[in-house]
Amino acid sequence: MPQYTLPQCPEIVLTVPGKDSAKAREKAMDQLMQLMDEGKLPTELEDGFSSEQLVEVKEVSMDTTGEDAITQAVQILNNLATLKLKVQESRGEALEVRKAVDILFSDQSVTEEEITRLKEGFKVLKNFAQANLRYQEARAKAEQARQVLDQALKSPEK
Repeated sequence: MPQYTLPQCPEIVLTVPGKDSAKAREKAMDQLMQLMDEGKLPTELEDGFSSEQLVEVKEVSMDTTGEDAITQAVQILNNLATLKLKVQESRGEALEVRKAVDILFSDQSVTEEEITRLKEGFKVLKNFAQANLRYQEARAKAEQARQVLDQALKSPEK
Protein backbone atom coordinates (compact mmCIF):
# COMPACT_ATOMS: atom_id res chain seq x y z
CA MET A 1 0.00 0.00 0.00
CA PRO A 2 1.49 3.34 -0.96
CA GLN A 3 1.84 6.07 1.59
CA TYR A 4 1.98 9.76 0.77
CA THR A 5 2.91 12.88 2.65
CA LEU A 6 2.91 16.62 2.02
CA PRO A 7 6.17 18.53 1.65
CA GLN A 8 4.66 21.25 3.86
CA CYS A 9 3.59 18.76 6.52
CA PRO A 10 5.70 15.56 6.55
CA GLU A 11 4.12 14.30 9.77
CA ILE A 12 0.84 13.68 7.89
CA VAL A 13 0.92 10.25 6.22
CA LEU A 14 -1.90 9.22 3.91
CA THR A 15 -2.18 5.47 3.26
CA VAL A 16 -4.26 4.09 0.40
CA PRO A 17 -4.80 0.55 -0.91
CA GLY A 18 -3.17 -0.67 -4.12
CA LYS A 19 0.08 0.61 -5.56
CA ASP A 20 1.34 4.06 -6.55
CA SER A 21 -0.86 5.26 -9.41
CA ALA A 22 -2.94 8.23 -10.42
CA LYS A 23 -5.98 6.54 -8.86
CA ALA A 24 -4.15 5.94 -5.57
CA ARG A 25 -3.01 9.56 -5.51
CA GLU A 26 -6.60 10.71 -6.05
CA LYS A 27 -7.70 8.58 -3.07
CA ALA A 28 -4.95 10.19 -1.02
CA MET A 29 -6.21 13.60 -2.15
CA ASP A 30 -9.71 12.61 -0.94
CA GLN A 31 -8.20 11.81 2.48
CA LEU A 32 -6.37 15.12 2.43
CA MET A 33 -9.58 17.01 1.65
CA GLN A 34 -11.31 15.20 4.50
CA LEU A 35 -8.54 16.23 6.90
CA MET A 36 -8.88 19.82 5.71
CA ASP A 37 -12.67 19.75 6.14
CA GLU A 38 -12.28 18.39 9.68
CA GLY A 39 -9.69 21.05 10.49
CA LYS A 40 -7.05 18.42 11.24
CA LEU A 41 -4.49 19.68 8.74
CA PRO A 42 -1.95 21.79 10.65
CA THR A 43 -0.96 23.82 7.58
CA GLU A 44 -2.73 25.98 5.04
CA LEU A 45 -2.36 25.16 1.36
CA GLU A 46 -2.91 28.71 0.15
CA ASP A 47 -1.67 28.18 -3.39
CA GLY A 48 -3.71 25.05 -3.94
CA PHE A 49 -2.44 21.51 -4.05
CA SER A 50 -2.51 18.71 -6.59
CA SER A 51 -2.00 14.96 -6.39
CA GLU A 52 1.32 15.34 -8.27
CA GLN A 53 2.68 17.28 -5.32
CA LEU A 54 2.17 14.35 -2.95
CA VAL A 55 5.44 12.71 -1.95
CA GLU A 56 5.43 8.93 -1.81
CA VAL A 57 6.85 7.62 1.45
CA LYS A 58 9.09 4.63 0.86
CA GLU A 59 10.09 2.49 3.77
CA VAL A 60 13.81 1.95 4.08
CA SER A 61 14.55 -1.08 6.15
CA MET A 62 17.74 -2.96 6.84
CA ASP A 63 16.28 -6.44 7.28
CA THR A 64 19.24 -8.20 8.82
CA THR A 65 17.98 -11.63 7.83
CA GLY A 66 17.08 -10.83 4.24
CA GLU A 67 19.17 -11.74 1.24
CA ASP A 68 19.10 -8.12 0.06
CA ALA A 69 20.72 -6.95 3.28
CA ILE A 70 23.41 -9.60 2.95
CA THR A 71 24.09 -8.67 -0.68
CA GLN A 72 24.24 -5.00 0.27
CA ALA A 73 26.59 -5.77 3.18
CA VAL A 74 28.96 -7.67 0.89
CA GLN A 75 28.93 -4.79 -1.62
CA ILE A 76 29.74 -2.31 1.15
CA LEU A 77 32.64 -4.45 2.37
CA ASN A 78 33.89 -4.91 -1.21
CA ASN A 79 33.86 -1.13 -1.66
CA LEU A 80 35.80 -0.76 1.61
CA ALA A 81 38.44 -3.22 0.40
CA THR A 82 38.84 -1.36 -2.90
CA LEU A 83 39.15 2.00 -1.17
CA LYS A 84 41.64 0.64 1.36
CA LEU A 85 43.89 -0.63 -1.46
CA LYS A 86 43.65 2.70 -3.27
CA VAL A 87 44.61 4.59 -0.11
CA GLN A 88 47.51 2.27 0.66
CA GLU A 89 48.87 2.45 -2.89
CA SER A 90 48.83 6.24 -3.02
CA ARG A 91 49.88 7.00 0.58
CA GLY A 92 53.66 6.82 0.00
CA GLU A 93 53.64 9.08 -3.04
CA ALA A 94 51.27 11.53 -1.33
CA LEU A 95 53.56 11.76 1.70
CA GLU A 96 56.53 12.51 -0.60
CA VAL A 97 54.59 15.31 -2.28
CA ARG A 98 53.52 16.60 1.13
CA LYS A 99 57.18 16.88 2.18
CA ALA A 100 57.90 18.81 -0.99
CA VAL A 101 55.16 21.32 -0.12
CA ASP A 102 57.31 22.54 2.76
CA ILE A 103 59.73 24.07 0.23
CA LEU A 104 57.05 26.66 -0.59
CA PHE A 105 57.23 27.91 3.00
CA SER A 106 60.99 28.16 3.20
CA ASP A 107 63.28 30.99 2.18
CA GLN A 108 65.28 28.72 -0.07
CA SER A 109 64.99 29.37 -3.81
CA VAL A 110 63.29 26.88 -6.09
CA THR A 111 63.59 26.08 -9.74
CA GLU A 112 60.78 26.18 -12.23
CA GLU A 113 61.24 22.41 -12.64
CA GLU A 114 60.70 21.84 -8.90
CA ILE A 115 57.54 23.95 -8.96
CA THR A 116 56.24 22.09 -12.04
CA ARG A 117 56.91 18.73 -10.34
CA LEU A 118 55.18 20.02 -7.20
CA LYS A 119 52.13 21.18 -9.16
CA GLU A 120 51.86 17.73 -10.74
CA GLY A 121 52.10 16.27 -7.24
CA PHE A 122 49.10 18.28 -6.08
CA LYS A 123 46.89 15.96 -8.12
CA VAL A 124 48.38 12.98 -6.25
CA LEU A 125 47.71 14.74 -2.93
CA LYS A 126 44.15 15.56 -3.91
CA ASN A 127 43.42 12.02 -5.11
CA PHE A 128 44.89 10.51 -1.96
CA ALA A 129 43.01 12.88 0.33
CA GLN A 130 39.69 12.25 -1.45
CA ALA A 131 40.22 8.47 -1.42
CA ASN A 132 41.15 8.62 2.25
CA LEU A 133 37.97 10.55 3.09
CA ARG A 134 35.84 8.07 1.12
CA TYR A 135 37.63 5.22 2.90
CA GLN A 136 36.91 6.72 6.33
CA GLU A 137 33.21 7.17 5.43
CA ALA A 138 33.01 3.66 3.96
CA ARG A 139 34.64 2.21 7.06
CA ALA A 140 31.92 3.68 9.25
CA LYS A 141 29.21 2.16 7.01
CA ALA A 142 31.08 -1.13 6.86
CA GLU A 143 30.76 -1.60 10.62
CA GLN A 144 27.02 -2.07 10.19
CA ALA A 145 27.59 -4.31 7.16
CA ARG A 146 29.94 -6.47 9.20
CA GLN A 147 27.27 -6.84 11.88
CA VAL A 148 24.72 -7.90 9.23
CA LEU A 149 27.08 -10.60 7.98
CA ASP A 150 27.97 -11.72 11.49
CA GLN A 151 24.27 -12.10 12.25
CA ALA A 152 23.67 -14.04 9.02
CA LEU A 153 26.63 -16.32 9.67
CA LYS A 154 25.64 -17.22 13.23
CA SER A 155 24.97 -20.90 13.57
CA PRO A 156 21.63 -21.78 15.12
CA GLU A 157 21.76 -22.47 18.83
CA LYS A 158 21.33 -26.11 19.79
